Amino acid sequence: MSAYRTILVGTDGSDTSFRAVDRAAQLAAATGATLLLASAYHPMPTRERLTASDRLGDLAYKVQGSTPAEDALRAARERAIAAGAKDIDELAVEGDAVDVIAKIAKDRAADLVVVGNRGLNSLAGRLLGSVPANLSHRSPCDVLIVHTTDGK
Repeated sequence: MSAYRTILVGTDGSDTSFRAVDRAAQLAAATGATLLLASAYHPMPTRERLTASDRLGDLAYKVQGSTPAEDALRAARERAIAAGAKDIDELAVEGDAVDVIAKIAKDRAADLVVVGNRGLNSLAGRLLGSVPANLSHRSPCDVLIVHTTDGK
C-alpha cells in the first residue's frame, strides 16, 4: 500500500499550475491514490457594482454556465486522466489559495499536497510570501513543490 493515498493539487488554470497537476496525476496513477483537484476563487462582484459594459460581458458569461474555477478544474481533470489518474475528485472553494488548500488537505486527510514553484523567485513572493512557501509552513501533510517555471 502506498504512503500517499490522497494527493491534493491546486490549480488556477495557468500553464504552471497544470504542470503541477500533471505531476500529481502521474503520482496518483503510479500509487493508485485518489487525486483531489482544487481551485480557490473569489466571487465575482454583484450586478449592482458592475458597469454597463461589464454587465453585457457578465450576461454572456452566465449564459455559458460555468465559472473560471470550474473551467480550470475541467481542464485539470482532462490532463489528469491523460496522465493516468483514475480516482479524481474536484473542489472549487471560495477563498485564498493557501487557506483553501490547507483546509482541504486537513478536511480530506490528504497525504500529499502538490504545488508549482511559481512565485518563489518573484519580488512579491519574497516580500509577501508565495503560495508554495506559505503552504510549506501551513500544510498538515507533505508538500511537493514541482519545478513549473523556467527560473523567471
